[in-house]
Amino acid sequence: MRELLSLDTKRLKEIMADLGEKPYAASQLEAWLLKGVPFEEMTNLPKALREKLRENFTEGYARVEQRLKSSDGTVKYLLEVSGGGYVECVFLRYRHGNTLCVSTQMGCAMGCVFCASGREGLERNLTAGEMRSQLLAARENGDISNVVLMGSGEPLDNYENVVAFIKMLMEKHGIGTRHISLSTCGLAPEMIRLSGEGLGITLCVSLHSAIDEKRKRIMPAAKYSVSQIMEAAKTYFKKTGRRIIIEYALMRGFNDGEADIAALKKAVSGLNCHINVIPLNSAFGRREKTGAGDARLFAEKLKNAGIGATVRRSLGSDIEGACGQLRLRHGRK
Repeated sequence: MRELLSLDTKRLKEIMADLGEKPYAASQLEAWLLKGVPFEEMTNLPKALREKLRENFTEGYARVEQRLKSSDGTVKYLLEVSGGGYVECVFLRYRHGNTLCVSTQMGCAMGCVFCASGREGLERNLTAGEMRSQLLAARENGDISNVVLMGSGEPLDNYENVVAFIKMLMEKHGIGTRHISLSTCGLAPEMIRLSGEGLGITLCVSLHSAIDEKRKRIMPAAKYSVSQIMEAAKTYFKKTGRRIIIEYALMRGFNDGEADIAALKKAVSGLNCHINVIPLNSAFGRREKTGAGDARLFAEKLKNAGIGATVRRSLGSDIEGACGQLRLRHGRK
């Protein structure tokens, strides 16, 4: 059955009309869906309508299979989503507000060697409603003011559903464009397409090396060259005015040398961007883990080379909720 969390207001009104109801019933239904209320408890809808909805649709809510709380206050969820299967999302507390890291796919096809999400490949795309269900589940910890599409999956590989989800965040959940970030491995055509959507969200590019041969070794599914990705990033900045964030997972002895800094400086020349240096949390035996000290030293070297950079704070690593640690799980604890 189709889940209602994926549907916009126009489609909900059409459904109400098909069921012989007035348009305002769609607004009532939508208000309940925003609260995560099951059909049976939507008390201002006629009982007959609630029964019809139950017979033909599902709300689309996720079921919490597991919650893990980190020593730093981060909460990782294992959720069974309405379409079947399990995904993880992460609730993070910051001084500037609560952030939810959302998964956009069940698994991932990119196969980056430093990331757990692609270890078992891509199972399927998530619907816009299944992404929203992560928000509804995690807000039990408090209001969510920021959403980052940085969980399992490549968001631009699930383009239509992701754009629909972003529009719902803005229109239904009141989360503004400056509080939404999307991280991509560098799907250049989709980056350019996204620049024309009028969304103006923050675009983060997972680069990790500005040397094509190196990048291909750690990101085997990378289709586009660094120069193609940077041109797409320039297009995005030109059309949206939003500074690009370059994500750089630091791997000791691999992408932290002087040649790597020189290549990065050349790659970002002419691009309004900032580098987020990410200490490698876990590489599953394929790359050596790096620490905050390594990341700070590398960031200082970038600054000395005239490149703006900071070290991303790592939260939730003790519950495998930090960057690169989310996995495709099938109810496993």
